[in-house]
Amino acid sequence: MVANGETNGFAALESRGEFAQLVLSDDSPPITGRSFGSSARPVTSGEVVFNTGMVGYPEALTDPSYRGQILVLTFPLVGNYGVPCSNETDENGLPTFFESGEIHIAGLVVSSYSWEHSHWAARQSLSEWLVEKQVPGMYGVDTRALTKKIREVGALLGNIVVGPPNSIPESEITTFSDPNARNLVAEVSTKSITVYGSSNTPSVIAYDCGMKYNIIRCLVDVHKVKLTVVPFDYDLEQNPSNIEWEGLFLSNGPGDPTMCPQTIKSIQYALKLDPPRPIFGICLGNQLLSLAAGAKTYKLKYGNRGMNQPCIDLRTGRCYITPQNHGFAVDSNSLPPMWKPLFINANDLTNEGIVHTDKPFFSVQFHPEASGGPLDTAFLFDKFVGHVRKISQPLVLQDGLAYQRQTVKKVLLVGSGGLSIGQAGEFDYSGSQCIKALKEEGIEVVLINPNIATVQTSTEKNEVTPGADKVYFLPIRPHVVMDIIAKEKPDGIIVSMGGQTALNVGVELWKSGLLQKAGVKVLGTQIDAIEATEDREIFSQKLQEIGESIALSYSANNVEEALEAAKKIGYPVLVRAAFALGGLGSGFAENDAELKDLASKAFAVSSQILIDQDLRGWKELEYEVVRDSSDNCITVCNMENFDPLGVHTGDSIVVAPSQTLTNREFFMLRKTALKVVRHLGIVGECNIQYALNPKSEKYCIIEVNARLSRSSALASKATGYPLAYVATKLALGRDLVSIRNSITKTTTACFEPSLDYCVLKMPRWDLKKFNRVSKKLGSSMLSVGEVMSIGRSFEEVIQKACRMVNPSLDGLEGIDSNLTDDEIPLEEQIAVPTDTRLFAVQRALEEGWGVDKVYEHTKIDKWFLSKLENIARMRKACKDCGDVEKLFAQNGTDRMRSLKIAGFSDQQIARYTNLTPLKDGTARVRSIRKSLGVTPCVKQIDTLAAEFPAETNYLYMTYSGNEDDVSEGLHDPIVSETDDDTWSTTPESKSFKNRIRSASLATSKSESLADKQERGVMVLGCGAYCIGSSVEFDWCAVSAIRQLRKDGFKSIIVNYNPETVSTDYDESDRLYFEELSLERVLDIYEREGAGGIVVSVGGQIPNNLAGSLVSSGAKILGTSARDIERAEDRQQFSDMLDDMGLKQPAWSVARSMEEAVKFSRDVGFPVLVRPSFVLSGAAMRVASDEAQLKNFLGLAADVAADRPVVVTKFILGAKEIEFDAVANNGKILNYAIGEHLENAGVHSGDATVILPAQKLYVETIRQIKKYAVAISKALNITGPFNIQFMATGNDVQVIECNLRASRTFPFVSKTFHKNFISLATRAMCGLHVVPYNINLLDIDYVCVKAPMFSFTRLRGADPTLGVEMASTGEVACFGDDAQRAFLQAMLATGFKLPRAGSTVLLSIVNDNFRREFAESATTLRNMGYKLSATPGTARWYNENYKLDMKMVTKPVNADDEGDDPATGAPSALSELKESDVELVINISEGTTRKDEISSGYIIRRTTVDYGISLVTNVKCAIWLVKSMERGYDTFKAKSIAEFYHLDV
Repeated sequence: MVANGETNGFAALESRGEFAQLVLSDDSPPITGRSFGSSARPVTSGEVVFNTGMVGYPEALTDPSYRGQILVLTFPLVGNYGVPCSNETDENGLPTFFESGEIHIAGLVVSSYSWEHSHWAARQSLSEWLVEKQVPGMYGVDTRALTKKIREVGALLGNIVVGPPNSIPESEITTFSDPNARNLVAEVSTKSITVYGSSNTPSVIAYDCGMKYNIIRCLVDVHKVKLTVVPFDYDLEQNPSNIEWEGLFLSNGPGDPTMCPQTIKSIQYALKLDPPRPIFGICLGNQLLSLAAGAKTYKLKYGNRGMNQPCIDLRTGRCYITPQNHGFAVDSNSLPPMWKPLFINANDLTNEGIVHTDKPFFSVQFHPEASGGPLDTAFLFDKFVGHVRKISQPLVLQDGLAYQRQTVKKVLLVGSGGLSIGQAGEFDYSGSQCIKALKEEGIEVVLINPNIATVQTSTEKNEVTPGADKVYFLPIRPHVVMDIIAKEKPDGIIVSMGGQTALNVGVELWKSGLLQKAGVKVLGTQIDAIEATEDREIFSQKLQEIGESIALSYSANNVEEALEAAKKIGYPVLVRAAFALGGLGSGFAENDAELKDLASKAFAVSSQILIDQDLRGWKELEYEVVRDSSDNCITVCNMENFDPLGVHTGDSIVVAPSQTLTNREFFMLRKTALKVVRHLGIVGECNIQYALNPKSEKYCIIEVNARLSRSSALASKATGYPLAYVATKLALGRDLVSIRNSITKTTTACFEPSLDYCVLKMPRWDLKKFNRVSKKLGSSMLSVGEVMSIGRSFEEVIQKACRMVNPSLDGLEGIDSNLTDDEIPLEEQIAVPTDTRLFAVQRALEEGWGVDKVYEHTKIDKWFLSKLENIARMRKACKDCGDVEKLFAQNGTDRMRSLKIAGFSDQQIARYTNLTPLKDGTARVRSIRKSLGVTPCVKQIDTLAAEFPAETNYLYMTYSGNEDDVSEGLHDPIVSETDDDTWSTTPESKSFKNRIRSASLATSKSESLADKQERGVMVLGCGAYCIGSSVEFDWCAVSAIRQLRKDGFKSIIVNYNPETVSTDYDESDRLYFEELSLERVLDIYEREGAGGIVVSVGGQIPNNLAGSLVSSGAKILGTSARDIERAEDRQQFSDMLDDMGLKQPAWSVARSMEEAVKFSRDVGFPVLVRPSFVLSGAAMRVASDEAQLKNFLGLAADVAADRPVVVTKFILGAKEIEFDAVANNGKILNYAIGEHLENAGVHSGDATVILPAQKLYVETIRQIKKYAVAISKALNITGPFNIQFMATGNDVQVIECNLRASRTFPFVSKTFHKNFISLATRAMCGLHVVPYNINLLDIDYVCVKAPMFSFTRLRGADPTLGVEMASTGEVACFGDDAQRAFLQAMLATGFKLPRAGSTVLLSIVNDNFRREFAESATTLRNMGYKLSATPGTARWYNENYKLDMKMVTKPVNADDEGDDPATGAPSALSELKESDVELVINISEGTTRKDEISSGYIIRRTTVDYGISLVTNVKCAIWLVKSMERGYDTFKAKSIAEFYHLDV
């Protein structure tokens, strides 16, 4: 026995509740779980049925139609919002929140029960309610597997058994009682006659066959009917109570309708009356009316139970989402003459209603009163009561115009341009889906998008992955779009798939009348509807027309109006820019001073700003809505923000579906969403955001986005519903009913997905890359990417997401995360939303604060906090034990499973139990876990919670289950073999220096190509977008997948980024939406038996896994993991270069601070600090002195962990060169040499790159090729690689080598019209490869790639460049010469050229740069620009070039706007804020990262804040001026095919 103290210590790891079993009548093994309900009866019998609804368990449990049934809820998280008060009644004396006076189910079965609940209306927990009502409940069941069994076998009888194993006789456990053999209607029907609404008219009799209370409320309260409720067996013909009635209502109820002959007899009497009296039936009432009319009914295989059944009105063709709960159906073929089907189920085509052709008799199989569920068909009560009141009920037919298909043959699709904060890779996914949908319809697609890294701009196309017919890499500006329209003459334009960029261009062109004049139709939502959502005043007016409201809000066109608005609302207020993306230019103001500052900055990006009521602390929720031209309208996904209102939804953790909404709240907001979208006239997809009071049902609408958004991509991946694809079809005039569900292939797209899992989106920030940037989160979005985790418990998905968003984290931890600050009080860290607040909250819970205290500081819903507290308790139990053997000595399987269900990784468990070294300890935990039989299972995303079969390849892994949805691979996994010498940790090993290597094959040589193809290849994706790893790596992954499929290989992708095309389930044979951790990749590899893993196309995250994967026995394709390490490890790589005699800057390993200082003194400052195994120059710094060096070495050591940090001499004035290539067995197949415009010192990801290189010496190119050939051979490279060189004159030196695809691979592939990744994929798979024929002499054009920055959003960040990457995206444009392409690329980033006669402000740091820019400064003067300059710059140019520059003073601080008292010179700040400055050229030293606030920083920051164009690099400034002088801002629109000289 375990001592009491130990038992208590382990309580957090062990399942609560008594042992429970579900025994089924099909002789299958008992399903085990734990009890959370009543154990008063050891055995409870019932018919086992499932419900796919995601909310509404109090309503379902009290629904009389479930009488005698064991209810399985497919949604895994149950009990979240508790149970409301059962004693509260409405004006009819009925319980307010329930559908009857008791629980009617026999028992409840769920996957995960929430022991803690949170809701203002809750009075007790679900468990307490079940115990009180003596109803059993069990959790811990794989409800998805059980649902599939019921779906396949049919409804089964079952017993819930509560008590220790073997404590109840077998005979009792296996004796089943069939409730359908009982007269269930007799059990649930009223025994007396009751009148509701006695003063109302007209009078209706309702037959209570198990009538839900909401029917009574609907008829009495809404329709003011006098309702007399009678027992099911009341004899209407005899009418013993002399009830006066004008209409007859037939209620829902349980069981077989044929067991109600008395009711049928009374209905038959009513049918014969002349004149006829209206009859309306619901659910069982539909079946009873059918039987009375002479039709037949039959038992369905498993019934229709849920809230998302699509039903088609056969009169109009409209499709409605309906809630249902029935096990029997009407046989439409048996209907007698004069009776017709009224509705049919759009999925299984079963009867959903009948109608008499000339008498007012009708009934439906679903529940128009819907509690729970949607109220879309509540109009049927209007029809019925209208008949009773003898009001004519004309048939409202569908508008025939809705069926007029758009006759378009060519469409212009407007993309989103370069990735920026607020507008990222989600629009590549949306655009790619749009192109696919258009091509299916045979439409020619013309695309404008200068983002060369995207999948949608790929020109390779085939039957499986059709691409755009023509691609224009041009700035997305109105006049450019019109040039393309004039040239291509499209019939239609789509502006809803390219974010705010495309939308704003579309609005401007429409308002100017240019689109109408050109005869181009806007497809999808029309511009007036878009304007109604973008203009706050129009939006507010539109909502008032339908009785809805937004938060108190006023628009302002100047600062004075903004101040006046704030006085009306009262501080604090939210300031927002109209027509802006991602909350650009927004923030909260507490007083007039803050408002003035925010307003002036917001006016820099918009002509109108909005002053909104502050609703911080309210819940924030979103619904994704789809509507077609036939007015079919559905909500595809609802989402709840973890953070309360006040944090931009892009910066908030988001959960789908919502976890803390009741049925009333869920469908209240859904009803509003449909009403708003219909009123606005949106066709396609949109997003509506709400603020909901956390202590009532009061809500207001925040905004509607009438386009595809970031949330749309998330919702698509969260549900499996391809929103962009469907929205495109709808834009062409298709209706939802005719579009197929792309997952099931058989059901309609006019449905609302049911999720039997939970999804969590977590943002990814890179704020640490920016000096002085504010980390406070607010109304303006700051995140650069996001991850999405899928699981069946909240603890699981939030821990998964933490590992996804930051691979250095093992899960959600506070103290152990190293992301909290010991010097800042914890109260402050959790009270203010920041990029690390989640970890501070977790720390508070780990330190025992408790949920209530944390809630008071954060207003994060207590349900979420209780789940985080559960993680903290489980962590404590493990750490308190501290010994892995002891931890799992007793109840080991239960404890291990509990930890894994809660999302703990093997590495977390190893660390908590002090297993060292950690790598070996993690492997040991994995071994223990497997020995206990605790392994993850694979589940499908099928959109319908397993209700219908789905052959989908969209998969995730979870421990909340015991059955896989898909079969394992047919082969055992390949175990790689390594020899000790090859894995020597030093590059001096004899085998490395002297070996003659053979090709790296995908599998053993004995395997045939067919075996390799069948095994398949795993491709590891890029993970979260961040600075340094963005959409370019998704392009690489997609290119690899497509090549694998083309070559006949089964393709398996692993990725967790919802913004990507690679996570579109159409792209691969199997998509695992999963972690890129060693543990999970091995799980998938072993399960699939894959032939190998590609780690080289997804950026740094998969590349860093190579060594661990190989040492764990996995097979890596392409370059060996050992050679990857040799390249990534700064010390090993530098040693290798020295051994090979290849030049590199002087270097030294920073073994100690003293050694680093001595080396730096010897070679001279500046020096470069370089950690190993990092992306985008993380923690890379240029140190100009010893103090900076010491500081930067500390930062680098934190990032590099136990990897070497190298200090190298930083060479000023050198040119940087990119070498991208593909090799096979050390031999280079193809390469591209790109030239940086900026000198070395600017990170390659932030550099302007020119391809083909224009100004490299022949000798320089020769040396580069020679060095690259040597490195490729030495590292035996197979696959993609990138080398960065620097050159001073003809002196070439190596900077670094990445044995993976680089961010420039799509750039070089599209420039040369040859896919380098396709070639590399074939090489890595061991296939025969032939180099592309690339002749630079044949390339008579130049492509220039320019970086895209988001400094406007990063409050306080210094908008200057250095060796650590800062750009969030990139664009590229083509031209006949480099400067023409350069200027187009600059314009494509959103750069605004100064207008003629405006002012250019110069501030250039030293004479060398001033001299270099002198010719350009003179050119600007000659072009008619006015020149202002800071004192040193103005004096130098005025003295040396007589340019008569106006002198402005440097600001001492951010408020220094006054004139110089000595000279009268105005302040640079006042010039920027008040004069006509439209371009600032500010050239600083650019190599160091200073911490002090300099005047240069203040000028740069103010420039960005006021929307003025800024150039901080002298080379770029010179090229800009030359391009402007030559008039290259005007150009002829040419597609990429024209540059390639293809037939166009």
